[in-house]
Amino acid sequence: MKIAVSGKGGVGKTSVSASLAKLFARDGRRVYAVDADPDASLGLALGISDDILAKVIPLIDMEEVIKEKSAGGGLFYTLNPDVDDILDEYSISVGNIRFLRMGAVKPGGSACYCRENAFLFSVVDSLILEKDDVVILDMGAGIEHLTRGTSKGVDLMIVVTEPSKTSVQTARVVMQLAKDLGIEVAKVIANKIRSPKEEAFIQEQFASHELLGVIRFDDELLDVALGNGGDILTGAFKTTMEEIYARLAANSKP
Repeated sequence: MKIAVSGKGGVGKTSVSASLAKLFARDGRRVYAVDADPDASLGLALGISDDILAKVIPLIDMEEVIKEKSAGGGLFYTLNPDVDDILDEYSISVGNIRFLRMGAVKPGGSACYCRENAFLFSVVDSLILEKDDVVILDMGAGIEHLTRGTSKGVDLMIVVTEPSKTSVQTARVVMQLAKDLGIEVAKVIANKIRSPKEEAFIQEQFASHELLGVIRFDDELLDVALGNGGDILTGAFKTTMEEIYARLAANSKP
C-alpha cells in the first residue's frame, strides 16, 4: 500500500505518518517511511536518535551519487536513472521500517537543478511504482514530489487538518491537487479536536465518506512532541490511530 500524507504545517501529519509506519511494521510488513517534508521531523517521530539523524544527508544533496546515477555532469543527464540500490544503501533501518530523507525539490533560477530533481523523482517512482512494500510519504503542505505518472501508484492521499478555516482550506487545496494528479482516493483525518463544537465544525466541512478519522487532542502526545521521551503511539492518540490503521490494513495488499 502506498500512502501520501499531507496538510498545513503543524497539524500533526508527521505524527500520523510515523504512527501508520509503526503500525504496519508491527504487523510484520516492511515499510519505507519517507520524509518528503522540508521540516524533516519524521525521523524523530519514528524514534531515531538525534545523533544518527544528524548524519543523514537528504538525497537531493548527495551530489556525487546524483552525478554518478545521472551519467556524469554537463548539460546531458539521464532522465530516469536506476536508483533501486539507493533505497537500501542510504536508508536507516528501524526494525521493519526503512527511513529515507528526501529533501525539498529545488526551484529553478540561476542554477539548474534539473538533474537533482530528476534523480529525486526517480527515487519516488521506484518506491511507489516498483516496490511491493508499504510506503508512507510524509509530505509538506504541497505535493511537489509527486508527478502525474507517479501519483497513479498512490493508493491513498491522507490530508490532516485541524478545526480551523485556514487548515480546512489547505486540506481542500491538497485534495484538489491530488485529484488533478490522478490520485483516486483522498481522505481527511481531523486532528487536535478539543471539544464537541470543534468536531461539529469538522463534520460541517467534510462529508462522512471523506473523513477517515477524528483524533482528539492528547496531552500525552504533546509531551512526546516536546522531546520528553516516550513512544508517539500513546494514549487516546494511539487508540484512534489503531482504529484508522485497522480500516486501512483491511484494504492493504499483502
